[in-house]
Amino acid sequence: MKVNEIFYSLQGEGFYSGTPAVFVRFSGCNLRCPFCDTQHESGREMTEEEIVGAVAGCPARLVVITGGEPALQLTTSLVDKLHSAGKYVAVETNGTRPLPENVDWITLSPKDIWLGEKARPVLTRADELKLLFESEDRVREYEGIKVSHRFLQPIDADDPIVNDSNKKSTIAYVKQHPQWRLSLQIHKVLDIR
Repeated sequence: MKVNEIFYSLQGEGFYSGTPAVFVRFSGCNLRCPFCDTQHESGREMTEEEIVGAVAGCPARLVVITGGEPALQLTTSLVDKLHSAGKYVAVETNGTRPLPENVDWITLSPKDIWLGEKARPVLTRADELKLLFESEDRVREYEGIKVSHRFLQPIDADDPIVNDSNKKSTIAYVKQHPQWRLSLQIHKVLDIR
């Protein structure tokens, strides 16, 4: 498996925001989102045992498998090995590829609104839906997805004026539609990894 990095920090967004977690970032993605804020292409080959060994050295129970797109490499056997090490396995995915059935938590963050049909999610279940908020039309498109938790996150345009506007419009929408919750990237606010 090609791993970009493994690091210990706090989950910065969504349901587990603020929770200590070990992040396993796989290299590579099947999409090329113009707003992607993650450098994930480089990496080194690691065995499942090496990954579990690196993760086991961290005190947190929560392991977040991310990328890039983790569904391109994640296996049932790696999830089983992480479970055997006492870990709870969460995956952050664009949803365009199936995931192993033994994953504990799925965060679905679809990208098809920007990239079209090739980025359309195929997953039929998720624990949380995290949408980058751009417009009310985008949100309506996903209201039929069966999930337990729904989050809207303002898009980080790397421009303070645009970001302020994005935050205000996201907050206004959440206040008008309380089935959604606001998700901020607290790792950016706190300037932590």
